Amino acid sequence: HKHWGCGYFLPTITLEEPKKGTTGTMTKKILVVDDSALMRRVLCDIINSDERFEVSDRAMDGQEALELLKKNSYDVVVLDVNMPRMNGLQLLYELQKAKISVRIMMASTDTRDGARTTLDALELGALDFVHKPDNAISCRAEDFREEFLNTLAAVADSRPPALETKVVKQEIRTTTRKIVEIAKKHGTGIAGKKIVAIASSTGGPKSLQSVIPRLPAQLQAPVLIVQHMPKGFTASLADRLDCLGEICVKEAAEGDELKNGMVYLSMGGSHMNVRSGGAGTSVIHYSDEPSREGVKPCANYMYESLMESGYDEIICVVLTGMGADGTEGIKNLKSKKKVHVIAQDQETSVVYGMPRSVAKAGLADQIVPLEQIAQEIILNVGVK
Repeated sequence: HKHWGCGYFLPTITLEEPKKGTTGTMTKKILVVDDSALMRRVLCDIINSDERFEVSDRAMDGQEALELLKKNSYDVVVLDVNMPRMNGLQLLYELQKAKISVRIMMASTDTRDGARTTLDALELGALDFVHKPDNAISCRAEDFREEFLNTLAAVADSRPPALETKVVKQEIRTTTRKIVEIAKKHGTGIAGKKIVAIASSTGGPKSLQSVIPRLPAQLQAPVLIVQHMPKGFTASLADRLDCLGEICVKEAAEGDELKNGMVYLSMGGSHMNVRSGGAGTSVIHYSDEPSREGVKPCANYMYESLMESGYDEIICVVLTGMGADGTEGIKNLKSKKKVHVIAQDQETSVVYGMPRSVAKAGLADQIVPLEQIAQEIILNVGVK
């Protein structure tokens, strides 16, 4: 449907019969919010070219979108950031105030402070994002179209964002201290060198904020994270996670020596591996293999790189995300190492894809809610 046709139907078409795809599933209704008429048209053409989706409304700024969202429901809102009257972040604030829960995918050409703005949007309830090219012609390229539709599909299948209250730092510190005391008192089952390796995707940046700040600085293991994000965004995510708790977080650099009580977030656009650094040390090494599972970085490479490492036990944690990244890598890792797998449960996953794949393969030793992931890491790893 073109914009001027949205909401208007010929007499032969009934409102009770929404469009269906060839699989018989109902088409997802999309609201596109962008102040550029040309960009709106390009994005709508991309969306309407896929039988899974249909643009049911368009808005030229956040104010117009807010009025539509107060009256109508949509499966996904595709939201620009920089707009007059009310920008994308302001709309997210207003939706929280009005207690309107809606799946939102950010699409912005904001490059100057793009990473910070994007993380702000994810904290405010957006579920994922695509980085739009600076011009409409580039948006018509097949690689952008594929990325856009894949992200839209992930968001459309996501759990709507919860309208939860923010957990304060003091509450996190108090809970962590209690778990640390339990870990000190009872110890862990396996002695030796341990490492924690986390995989996450759609919904991951916000979910990591429920896990990483709850880990203590005295954790007896290094922590690796592969979060599916493009280059340029992971450094900002690492900085943000570092500010939230007592454990140190950094974007992993080539050659970084892994140390206990440190969190290493994989750089976007490269595959993070662990190699021997000599004298019993382990270091970060980046490789440039093609995308795997459609993503780069890919957690499977991280897990498989630990097969020849000097660690006695690997605690693998699989958080929310679409697809199956992590499953094959953990399966291969289990053939060589003692592995303990913690998977996020369906109820708290934004997208129950990656953790479901691990559970379905019979690899999960524990399936727990997001809020309990950190305590299970602490109890399995131990503290000094």
